[in-house]
Amino acid sequence: MRIVLDAMGSDHAPEVDVEGGVRAARRFGHEIVLVGQRQAIEAELAKHDTADLPLSIVEASQVVAMDEHPSQAVRNKPDASIVVGMNQVREGHADALVSMGNSGGVLAAAVASVGRVGRIPGVHRPALSTVFPHMDGFSFLLDIGANTDCKPEWLVQFALMGAVYARNVLGIDNPRVALLSNGEEETKGNKLVQDTRELLRQLSLNLVGNVEGKDLTRGLADVIVTDGFVGNVALKTAEGVASMILALLKNEIKSRPLAMVGGLLAKPAFKAAGRRLDYREYGGAPLLGVNGVVIMGHGRSDALAVENAIGMAITAVEGNLIETIRQDIQDAMTILSKAPKSD
Repeated sequence: MRIVLDAMGSDHAPEVDVEGGVRAARRFGHEIVLVGQRQAIEAELAKHDTADLPLSIVEASQVVAMDEHPSQAVRNKPDASIVVGMNQVREGHADALVSMGNSGGVLAAAVASVGRVGRIPGVHRPALSTVFPHMDGFSFLLDIGANTDCKPEWLVQFALMGAVYARNVLGIDNPRVALLSNGEEETKGNKLVQDTRELLRQLSLNLVGNVEGKDLTRGLADVIVTDGFVGNVALKTAEGVASMILALLKNEIKSRPLAMVGGLLAKPAFKAAGRRLDYREYGGAPLLGVNGVVIMGHGRSDALAVENAIGMAITAVEGNLIETIRQDIQDAMTILSKAPKSD
């Protein structure tokens, strides 16, 4: 297996990207193809013991910066590491792409005319996704930003792709699928939610109905489906609340001597909880619907996050993710071919 790593992607590239690639090559034994500026990559590789590790370099002279307009940058920089890496997947030289770079740039490179792998046949729109931790594990949330205005048919496909990912990569048997709404009752939700629910009922998914925003942390569903606007707001709100709670706890503990003693005693529990909430443990999230395994991570990722994102890509390839999505989409299109179309 060959996994392409955008070595120029993260905020601290290529240092952490290369280190993560080295760790992944040592841990998983599959070839890691480092794409980017050769001289910079070689300088970072020299800091590590890479003897006998399956590592290679593909030159890419340009970089898509985090603050650049994604589609324009991809068009104007055909030799950018994201584009060159995507070409490796498109041309069959690699099995997956991992990038901690500009998420819009990764999406544009996947579907734009230059370097694109394109969409899986029958898929209307690709979806961004993420794992969302809750009390007993995590849920899989999509879309979180790729499609702000959606049609019911698109959300149905998000549900199908999310369920495949949950089964084949996350190891969740018969994943529970829910729609994010403003109430759990069937009468709740806007027209998009209600129309989507009617279509999903015609499929063999394990549909459990609606979940509210407060239910995201309760583990009531394994796959939670929404449009990119709502999903992005929900995700960013949760991240903001979590950061605020952690900051409040730290401030309150520091302001009380007895609380500081208790804080020291509770430090192992805090660390364990922190690991469950740590995005680095998940590494990245897939761009579902494109015709290749593409894993995207945070720009602030460190080497551990890069390593785990590569591990996620390997699991997706081993789980035959793309072919399973392709088959499930075709089957669903057949079932829904006579269903009324949305305006």
